[in-house]
Amino acid sequence: MRESVIYQDIQQEKALSIIMRQLRRKVGTVPPAQLLKIQALESTQLDDLAEALLDFSGLTDLEAWLARN
Repeated sequence: MRESVIYQDIQQEKALSIIMRQLRRKVGTVPPAQLLKIQALESTQLDDLAEALLDFSGLTDLEAWLARN
């Protein structure tokens, strides 16, 4: 079950939803260009972003992280 594509897609959507809520609290509104980049991240990159955003102080930190990753 955990290996099915549908299960993985659902898990990725849940992770994306949580990360977006955290980003909105941390940096405010996420511009559409950055949102598209975040949505294109693979699950391991989403995990990395979830950890990195704890240290973000503003939107520029998100933009810099996305440029590096």
